[in-house]
Amino acid sequence: MSDSTMDLYRRQGFGCSLGKPSRPGLLIIDFINGFADPAIFGGGNINEAIAATVPVLEMARAMKWPIAHARIVFADDGANANIFSIKATSILKLTEDSVESAFVPELQPAPGELVIRKTSPSAFFETNLRSWLTQHNVDSLLIAGCSTSGCVRASVHDAMCCGFRPYVLMECVGDRATAPHEANLFDMQQKYAEVLSFREFQDRLAGNV
Repeated sequence: MSDSTMDLYRRQGFGCSLGKPSRPGLLIIDFINGFADPAIFGGGNINEAIAATVPVLEMARAMKWPIAHARIVFADDGANANIFSIKATSILKLTEDSVESAFVPELQPAPGELVIRKTSPSAFFETNLRSWLTQHNVDSLLIAGCSTSGCVRASVHDAMCCGFRPYVLMECVGDRATAPHEANLFDMQQKYAEVLSFREFQDRLAGNV
């Protein structure tokens, strides 16, 4: 963004810091085979974001944080088709047992980690994610996944509305196109979330910044 745009947002009081997270959890959104494949739903920087999320998941497990994984799952017969699937009809192929809907091998859920099945962009909409995070005493949510402009943004917005502080790891979220990825990172930083690198998050967590 231009300096004049940044100055406008600063003057109007946007882009303030969310501070240091105190009780973090991790949410990984739609890192599934279909989004890892440019011939299906992927492209852009999604595969790079998947690779960058591997050490984040390892750290979260080492720290014993609550961890949730979300994926899109429609009924085999399309009985739960909705407005989202009208706009993007091909997502109806993401059914429970489809290869495309399976989590990528390097980010498979472990026992004790929550798996969310959703039919809308937000991992919070009509799922038990909010209550599960509350039950596990989470107040700050570290977010990775795809796409930045779609399911990540929707989940970030709803996390903020539910009272969780969203921290979006910039190298761990991906989109099939650069322009919507960058525009949504900017907008989330200004209004809904803290957008930062994994290293910056670690420094924030340690109280070094």
